[in-house]
Amino acid sequence: MKPISKSIFSFRPLLFVGVLGGCLTMSSCAVVESGIDRTVDGPVFPADTRVTMQTDDEPLPVSPPPSPSSTGSLPLTLTTTDAILLTLKNNRALMVEQLNPAVQNTFEDTERAVFDPEATVEMNGGRTDGKSQSSTSAGIRDFSEVEALGVISLEQYFPTGTTVTLEGKAELDDYSLYRDALYWSRLGLTVNQALLRGSGTTVNLVRLRQARLDTRMSEYELRGFTQSLVAQTEEAYWDYALAKRQVEIYEESLNVARDQLNETLTLIEVGRLAESELPASQAELASQEQGLIDARSKRKTTRLQLLRLLNPPGANLWERAVDLIYQPTLPNVKLDPVQAYMEMATRLRPLLNEARLQLLRDDLEVIKTKNGLLPALDLFVSLGKSGYADSFGRSVQNMDEDDYDAYVGVRFQYPFFNRAPQSDYRRAMLNREQAQKAVDNLSQLVELDVRTAYVEVNRAREQIKASATTRLFSEESLRVETEKLRVGKSTGLLVARAQRDLLINRISEVEALVNYIKALIHLYQQDGSLLERRGIVAPGRETVNLSRAMP
Repeated sequence: MKPISKSIFSFRPLLFVGVLGGCLTMSSCAVVESGIDRTVDGPVFPADTRVTMQTDDEPLPVSPPPSPSSTGSLPLTLTTTDAILLTLKNNRALMVEQLNPAVQNTFEDTERAVFDPEATVEMNGGRTDGKSQSSTSAGIRDFSEVEALGVISLEQYFPTGTTVTLEGKAELDDYSLYRDALYWSRLGLTVNQALLRGSGTTVNLVRLRQARLDTRMSEYELRGFTQSLVAQTEEAYWDYALAKRQVEIYEESLNVARDQLNETLTLIEVGRLAESELPASQAELASQEQGLIDARSKRKTTRLQLLRLLNPPGANLWERAVDLIYQPTLPNVKLDPVQAYMEMATRLRPLLNEARLQLLRDDLEVIKTKNGLLPALDLFVSLGKSGYADSFGRSVQNMDEDDYDAYVGVRFQYPFFNRAPQSDYRRAMLNREQAQKAVDNLSQLVELDVRTAYVEVNRAREQIKASATTRLFSEESLRVETEKLRVGKSTGLLVARAQRDLLINRISEVEALVNYIKALIHLYQQDGSLLERRGIVAPGRETVNLSRAMP
């Protein structure tokens, strides 16, 4: 009967290499890759960094293509849509933020690389000249020894907690006290399987799944940043429109004050007014000039802020003139019940979705640290086939003989007290509880933000009608006081006060309209729908559902 050892180990060396190498090579290809993908919810995709705007009609060019010599003199003619498009295309802060998901995406490849096969090649050699005690007679004799070693290995770690190593080794030992040099060749396969700590795909793929969650979180951060940037751009647009209108109102009011001063001087010359009425008109004219100076300064600063957000191409950025195309009329918007905005915020608010992803990440950390409480218990199996001869070629051929090695065993490791894993697990549990409370707290804050913004929209809308009524009464009051002054029944001080009240109320009327538009923008930002309402496509559109996304 043929011995079992010979029936197991007397196969051809090349067949042995082929089978083992083929198994390990296949493990690094599509089979394992698809297995990892299924476990971590799909294959690797590039991080989503696209931010684009979809418009119903082809947008008109913001300005003619500028030449380098005339760029600074060409004004920007903008609608709100044009302003948003320029911001999404040119804003430098957005360019910086768009790189974050792509940077975070690289960590997925880093964690995935843990399961890539790794080849190692090692070669070393040396010579030893020394003395040795003679085994046949008393005395010491000289000897020399030449050693050389070459090792080629292929190793792969699998998500199941299995490490497979295929190794080929060749060794030379030429000892001067022996007649012939000894060549040794060996092919071996070692399999190490974790049985407790580190066993199974659930725990071994945690870091890869966390890396993917980190990438998704960075996409929601990009969405939140984009939404904030769009809101800033629209608000800056309407702030600039308001500043320009304020300058116009001050200029018109200044002309009225000049006319009133001239009329007062005429009435004093004909004796219908005393000279004591003149200082009130002069003071009002000086006050209007002060207000115009401040209004023009504010117009310049708001233009600079708008240009910073738009960052239009070309030289002389800060010198570009900006012309706005807008309709200073009340937007025809009918508000839904506040609950509708609350439900939308629950689904779309980027900050809330990001907090949910953090909760999922902490869930994975609990899984990893809980597994770390277990002792390390590994089963290992090592099989090898060797050949010995006086040359390398013959040592490979002699691997058909009965020289082999086979080992099987277990390795157990468990630290006394196990304090570090226990503290890691407790910390993970506390972080998970903290993340859950953070989601609950953030949900309440989001509701507060939406309800506050909703109240502000209603308040701003009511102020439009009230300010328009106040402005009408102020115009009538100025007309009456002016007529009474002409017949000597009023004073210049009362007329100047009426002029000032009218100026303030005209500005308040325009401010009420702009504040209403900005309140709507703020409401859409708080409920997370601003980008959808503006036709902007950005990452992070999906709602994070904890019940379906749990690992």
